[in-house]
Amino acid sequence: MARKIIIDTDPGQDDAVAILLALASPEIELLGLTAVAGNVPLARTAENARIVCELAGRTDVKVFAGCDAPMRRPLVTAEHVHGKTGLDGPELWHPTMPLQPGHAVDFIIDTLRAEPAGTVTLCPIGPLTNIATALVRAPDIAPRIAEIVLMGGAYFEVGNITPAAEFNIYVDPEAADIVFHSGVPLTVMPLDVTHKALVTRARLDAFATLGTRTGRFTAEMLDFFERFDIAKYGSEGGPLHDPTTIAWLLKPELFTGRHINVEIETRSDLTRGMTVADWWGVTDRAPNAMFIGDLDADGFFALLTERLARLP
Repeated sequence: MARKIIIDTDPGQDDAVAILLALASPEIELLGLTAVAGNVPLARTAENARIVCELAGRTDVKVFAGCDAPMRRPLVTAEHVHGKTGLDGPELWHPTMPLQPGHAVDFIIDTLRAEPAGTVTLCPIGPLTNIATALVRAPDIAPRIAEIVLMGGAYFEVGNITPAAEFNIYVDPEAADIVFHSGVPLTVMPLDVTHKALVTRARLDAFATLGTRTGRFTAEMLDFFERFDIAKYGSEGGPLHDPTTIAWLLKPELFTGRHINVEIETRSDLTRGMTVADWWGVTDRAPNAMFIGDLDADGFFALLTERLARLP
């Protein structure tokens, strides 16, 4: 049976590729997309999510708008990385498929209450505001969640928005703290693994030569997206963060990690949003997350290319 998931997202070029991977995979039943403010403001992330669905020919997917700001802090965005639209690179359009009525948080709560317990996986690939708000508003949903597979945090790679913090966690550290203490099984894709998923020129060309609209759109997105990280890190390609969450659901054997304790720094101005990962087991804090540290990059990109080839 297909695995039921909700993707909580702030598209973002890498978010878009994660959504496309899910839509191209019959092993996954995408119950809905919930947009959150993050890489760009909410109005733009909600529009981008619908653009990606239309690109894939999946106007049947339900898209909901969620929280437009973090739980306790002003919103920080990342247009300097993703461009003004969040999907800079290809030519965009105004989507014709509508947003669903109602709030994304209500959709998450209602879906988890309606589906059999333990059958829905949440895949947050942006700030964790929607997920944490749902957990606070409806504590009864926590034991009903099969798993949360999220992209966020870092340990050995430290930060990409500050010296200590990864962007998704930094934007709403209070929300992250709620999620990491929720008791829900967590799998975390930090920068430590995503920085090994580099979009080299050969991998980018593989998308472009698929001969499809989706392939060209993906190549144009990522060609723009990786300019920032290549200049920043001097790497042979930009890291492709968010699709690692979906790849984990499809082929967990591509990844290795450790079940460890991860705490979120919420009080320090210097290290706000830091994921303090007890990788070496030097504390007595109980493990609360599978923290992924490595992946088979060639296998990951082979999976991604093969699946994107299935889309129009």
